[in-house]
Amino acid sequence: MSGVPRVEASQAERPLFFGVDVGGTGIKIGLVDNQGRSVERTRIDTWEERGPADAVTRVRRAMDELLQKVAVGWPEVAAVGLGTPGTMDIPRGLILAPPNLPHWRNFPIRDALSDACGKPVWFANDANAAAYGEYWVGSGRDHPSMIMLTLGTGVGGGIIIEGMSVDGRHSFGSECGHIIVDSRDDARLCAWGGGRGELEAYASATAVVARTKELLEAGRESSLGRRIAREELTALMVAEEANAGDPLALEIIDETARWLGIGIVTLVHTIDPGLVVLGGAMDFGGEQAPAGRRFLEGVRQEFRRRAFDVVAHSTQIEFAQLGSDAGYIGAAGIARAGWLKTAGRSPGDRLADAPGMT
Repeated sequence: MSGVPRVEASQAERPLFFGVDVGGTGIKIGLVDNQGRSVERTRIDTWEERGPADAVTRVRRAMDELLQKVAVGWPEVAAVGLGTPGTMDIPRGLILAPPNLPHWRNFPIRDALSDACGKPVWFANDANAAAYGEYWVGSGRDHPSMIMLTLGTGVGGGIIIEGMSVDGRHSFGSECGHIIVDSRDDARLCAWGGGRGELEAYASATAVVARTKELLEAGRESSLGRRIAREELTALMVAEEANAGDPLALEIIDETARWLGIGIVTLVHTIDPGLVVLGGAMDFGGEQAPAGRRFLEGVRQEFRRRAFDVVAHSTQIEFAQLGSDAGYIGAAGIARAGWLKTAGRSPGDRLADAPGMT
């Protein structure tokens, strides 16, 4: 993992762009230069119950503090990118009814942030923004097309085809976690309790915890059984015990990899991007851990077993490089692309057409 490209403010290439990545518990805010390098970042609590208007006010305050910290003025900031969880109406700049933000309903968040900052704002789904970050300066920087799956509480997705971000007619494009991988009537429910048999019902952290609990309750022996007597079961705990060699934890990782591989086959057979990137917190330690490497290889093996030969051995499946910074970097990149396009300047090879401008 090469990590996030960074630069000191004095060496940053102007103009600069803010990226804002809204999550259920935290909001990441980053200042990014014209080459996609992170100048500075900060995080504030979402405080979801206070609603989106309060969050917008606090985001502006945090931006001011961040600029003061690096001795940069607002005139050096060209535009702002904003990523939020779905559902949303990107052309109108509305956040509609995101499951993890129950007090954020039908709010014109794009225009509210633009008014607060005095800058144009480009709006995107949070997973699409993360995918754009990886495409611009992360794992996908050498690829014209890619799919990104973000593995966390649920499974998010972002798709870029020949530099174009797939947002869809109803701002629901690239919701890869909701593809069907199990059509049985008794298939598992997704993390939000809605769709049955969807990828996130099998390959999310929520699914990992649920399946592990079921096996433990059925009497399976595991070091996890001793831990849950004093700790709450998490996907991280499963990864830790898998790294220690626990058979049940390894079984869960292998099963998760199998379901994810099945989902990737469907996506690749539809899009043929050449690259699939796995991001999010639920990576079992990533390339730095035995469990993470086992997980990635399991995904690759299942994909190769099921995919057509023409893509089976020529499609790369890799972990993401930007970690939790991908969202704000991608949001800033989308803002940069849109700003350059509006200014009549070519955004260059690594920039997609960016909808969502106020």
